[in-house]
Amino acid sequence: MNRHLAAALAAVTLCVALPVAAQNVAIVNGKPVPKARADALAAQVAKSGRPVTPELQNQIRDEVIAREIFMQEAQKRGLDASDEFKSQMEMARETLLIRQLLADVQKKNPVTDEEIKAEYDKFAAANSGKEYKARHILVPTEAEAKAIIANLKKGGKFEDIAKKQSKDPGSGANGGDLDWATPNSYVPEFSEALVKLKKGELTQAPVKSQFGWHVIRLDDVREAQLPKLEEVKPQIAQQLQQQKLMKFQDDLRAKAKVE
Repeated sequence: MNRHLAAALAAVTLCVALPVAAQNVAIVNGKPVPKARADALAAQVAKSGRPVTPELQNQIRDEVIAREIFMQEAQKRGLDASDEFKSQMEMARETLLIRQLLADVQKKNPVTDEEIKAEYDKFAAANSGKEYKARHILVPTEAEAKAIIANLKKGGKFEDIAKKQSKDPGSGANGGDLDWATPNSYVPEFSEALVKLKKGELTQAPVKSQFGWHVIRLDDVREAQLPKLEEVKPQIAQQLQQQKLMKFQDDLRAKAKVE
């Protein structure tokens, strides 16, 4: 064969071989490792928000090669034929398939801006009106509550008594401070007593609820401060999406014939 023909054949062979090699990231013990594996892993990384840099690409390549080495060893030992492995593979298949189903439902039933606005309007209507900044002291008996009221009338400091005697773990350490809240945030007995108070006023008699006996002081009142729609839009969208998924699951179970 003359030198020109040999060179031409070598060039053709190289051109044919290059695309095949480009489809693999490596060949491990004679077995090609498809580039698609590295691409899939890179896509997962990118989906998490991490940029796929050239350095990370090399790390992904090393990871894919390591996995192939481990898989070959596991297969050599016959682990892929064990009942435990098959059982776990079936569970993994079910999990992935269900995940794909729910992702498909989300894609085909997106939450609309109109739905978000309607949900926000419901929230705003339920939480509009006045907010009350109050403090309370919670004790187990009416006698203790009456004694506290008497002490307060004599000049006792509400915050100090709350820290020492209140059984409410949430507010007691903060001097009984309940921060700003609408009346519907509390149990009915507490709310009814709270809204009757004037700014700076103390309940003249203990208020009984399912938690015990309350001594309440109203520190301030204001119009409810609601977050703007744009501030809570992501949370509302997530909540509505969860509701849609729950409805889909409930409807599917209701239609299923289970014997």
